[in-house]
Amino acid sequence: MNTEPSTASAAFLARLEPRADARQPAWLWELRRAAFQWVAEHGFPTAKDEAWKYTRVAPILAIPFQPAEPGTSRRLSAASVERLAGDYGGSRLVFVNGYFVAELSVLKQLPQGTRVSNLAALLHADSGADNGALETLFAWSFRAQPQAFSALNAALAEDGALVRIPAHTTVEAPIHLVFLSDAGATPLVSHPRALVRMGAGSRATLVESHVGSGGELYLSNAVSEVVLEAGAVLEHYKVQNESTTAFHVALLRVRQAQGSRFTAHSSALGAALARQEVRVVLEGPGAEVALNGLYLPRGEQHLDNQTCIEHLAPRCTSRELYKGVVDGRGHGVFDGRIIVRPGAMKTDACQTIKTLLLSESAQANTQPRLEIFADDVKCAHGAAVGQLDEQAIFYLRSRGIPQAAARSLLTYAFVSEMLELIRLAPLRTQVERLVVTQLRGVEVAA
Repeated sequence: MNTEPSTASAAFLARLEPRADARQPAWLWELRRAAFQWVAEHGFPTAKDEAWKYTRVAPILAIPFQPAEPGTSRRLSAASVERLAGDYGGSRLVFVNGYFVAELSVLKQLPQGTRVSNLAALLHADSGADNGALETLFAWSFRAQPQAFSALNAALAEDGALVRIPAHTTVEAPIHLVFLSDAGATPLVSHPRALVRMGAGSRATLVESHVGSGGELYLSNAVSEVVLEAGAVLEHYKVQNESTTAFHVALLRVRQAQGSRFTAHSSALGAALARQEVRVVLEGPGAEVALNGLYLPRGEQHLDNQTCIEHLAPRCTSRELYKGVVDGRGHGVFDGRIIVRPGAMKTDACQTIKTLLLSESAQANTQPRLEIFADDVKCAHGAAVGQLDEQAIFYLRSRGIPQAAARSLLTYAFVSEMLELIRLAPLRTQVERLVVTQLRGVEVAA
């Protein structure tokens, strides 16, 4: 990490310094000050930082972003939220510019002991043991492995989503968290936050939608923390469809105990520049994780995916499958690490990345990595970057299919594998619609 903050980062931070609030507990104010001070001292990543060598933050620092304030846009309605983010039949929490909006949210009956709520009230109250658990979750990312944007989230997030599911509880309907940016004429920065704790043996499905409307300019700096206790099962979906002139930087950090199962599906379509970092730590024996990702940069879009799966315990399994389709002058990045620590015997890990380039000016950088420090493991990785098969195009054209339609058919076939992995049918339909819109001419294939 850069240790000499630039003038640009200093000016950027000067507009965002956290404000003291007598209502917040001492631990929160101390965390905010420490996190903001860390960013002020270390600055933002540069090209010298290996993990950021393909993604420049200078365009973000050059914008005079103002901190978002509570208050909804009069243009928003429940219908517009559903149009942008979908409706999946369960409880839905809606956050506009990082702040909870009750009138756009839907809270349905949940199993006893399950909590789905916003964080603001809890962050401004000292509620004993409950507050102690909240502090552990809220501060985890910053204290475990600080980096500029997640530290900024810890310093400035005023609200967010809290999901707590007690042991041996199954939540049948999906829980939907909608983080909607509505900046208007002023460039705004918001800091969405989600804290999820799954009790032992619990099961749930969680959908995160990060969306924006029109061509508005804003920065969404999101952090999601997930803790799975022994035997818990979570299906996690994220759809990033921000405004095409916006910036989206996000961290998803997951801790898994013995026998837990975590499956993540990431669909990245929006933003001018977006970076999604996923860090999973397998702490208990027999834990399983599957990371699936689809990213579709086109035009001048830059979409960066960073993943790290750390095997700490024996007999854990990890699977990764990411696919990118890059068109125009788009740039797709994938950098994934699988780390097998000493003592993590019987690890079974596999990582696959496939990228399709649809134009001569499209760019892709892929870097799959295995770091193995244990014996008796089964690990593999692979990456492929290529173009559409000209023989397949010729075959389809010989059957009377126009060239544009043939290319669309083959592109959609490449993407469809990722869509089929989405088990939540209404969400699969929603993502299919977004993908068809993103891939020019794919309507023929759909």
